[in-house]
Parts: sequence; C-alpha cells; structure tokens
Amino acid sequence: MELTKTAVSPTPDDDTHRPSEHELERRRFRRSRRRRHTWISALCTVLALVALGAGAVASPGWERVHSLFLDGAELRAAFPELLKGFWLNIQMFLVAEVLILVLGLLIALVRVTRAPGLQPLRLAATVYVDVFRGVPTLLLVFLVGFGLPALQLQGTPSQPWVLGVIALVLSYAAYVGEVFRAGLNSVHPAQRNAARALGLNQRQTLRHVVLPQAVRNVVPPLLNDFIALQKDTALVAVLGPLEALRAAQIKADYDFNYTPYLGAALLFIAVTIPLTRFADRLQRRAAERTWAGAGR
Repeated sequence: MELTKTAVSPTPDDDTHRPSEHELERRRFRRSRRRRHTWISALCTVLALVALGAGAVASPGWERVHSLFLDGAELRAAFPELLKGFWLNIQMFLVAEVLILVLGLLIALVRVTRAPGLQPLRLAATVYVDVFRGVPTLLLVFLVGFGLPALQLQGTPSQPWVLGVIALVLSYAAYVGEVFRAGLNSVHPAQRNAARALGLNQRQTLRHVVLPQAVRNVVPPLLNDFIALQKDTALVAVLGPLEALRAAQIKADYDFNYTPYLGAALLFIAVTIPLTRFADRLQRRAAERTWAGAGR
C-alpha cells in the first residue's frame, strides 16, 4: 500500500519561525529602554509637580488662596447643586451635538454640490459659514438669548437653556460643516468614478461610497469640536439657566468663597479629559492606517 506524501506546514516551533539571538537581544534592549524612559518620565513629572506645589505653598498669598479656592467643606456643601447644574450642561451638550451634526452635514453637502440649480443654496451656505464663524460664541449667545425673544414671534422659545442651545448650534454648525466639507473633499475622485462605473447613481455614490469614507476621516476633528462644545455650554450661564457655572456663581456670591468655581471646573475636566484621550487615540489609529497604506 503506497502512502501519499502530504505537505506539512511549518509550525511556530520550527527554526524558520524562531527569531535569532541577535533579534532577541534587540527586543530585550528595546523593552529595557522603554522601561527606563517610562521611569525617567514619571520621575521628572513627579519632581515638577512637587516643585510647583512647593512654590505655591511657599508663596505669600497661599493661605488666602487656600481659604478662598480650596475649602473642602465649602466644596462638599456646594457639590450637590453643582452636580445638578452640570446635568443640565450634559443635556444641552447632547441636544446640541445631534442638531449640529445634522445641520453641519447639510451645509457641507450643499457646499460641495455642483448642481447649477443649487447655486442660491451654495451662496447661502457660504454666507452662513462666514458669518457664524466670525461671530464670537459668547456674543452669539447674547444676540440669540436676548434678541430672539424681543422679536415676539409666534412660537419663539422662552426657556433660556433652549435659546442657549440654539446659539451654540448656530455657531458650531459652521465649524462642523467645514470639517465635513474637508472630509468630503478628501475622498479621491477615483472612488466616485469607480462607483459610477459599477452602475451607482450620484445619490447612491454619495451615500454608500463617499460619505462613509468622509465621516471616518473626520471623526477625530469632530471629537475635538465637541470637546470645545462641552466646555462652551457654560457660556449659556449668561442667560440665567441654573447650569454648573451659574450654580457655582450663586454659591460663591452667597458665601463669598470661590471654591464652587473649582468644583465646576473639576466636573468639566472629568468629562473633557476622557474625550480628549479618545480623540488622541483615534488620531493615532488614523495615522497608523495612513502609514500602513503608504507602505504597501
């Protein structure tokens, strides 16, 4: 009986897949260098923080700063009101984010279209972006919050936080629209030509080919805009809603102590830092994909 010879694939234990001693030595050296750099970075950071802390404590006005800004009892007393107000900041942020994404995408689509009949819309979108990117957000909050109710139009919202959200949407939609437009323009024309060659019409090409790639390309800058939006919800405090900054201001004016402002800042930091790190991670992954594609 004749046995058939079968090809045996090499296993990871074969010599052909085992790194050489020189390669193992290089890996050990890299790991050792990374550990050394990590320890040096951590030590330098701790020393810098200790030096800053010692300098602050040794300053002549430290006792007054400690009593006015770092009063633990005052922070514990004000924290429930701050947390309740910060929940309104979160709600404004979530509502504004959805509206900004929709309006910004519509503005970008109008600006990149080349249909002759849409020239008035393209002109209006361009004017919108130029105007609302040029007006400071705080000034826009004042104009919308006090100017819109003064028109006495039927159906005009009267809640201050709603008016603040409208101002934030008008401001940030101009920035997000430009981010989306950059993403749409970053898609290579060959992608559109290939989609049309496969039989897709203009709308199908935009929906299934161009838009998914554009959105993926602009996710990191969009996150950066929304980090700024989360902070700018505090600007709505000038209209009077009891959000975190307004709650801190009332508490500080009542007790003549500014520790509640520090508590409000810590609440914003607790949200913005994770978002910032997530945006940095997405940017690194996008850069890695770009380098991997360029190396092929």
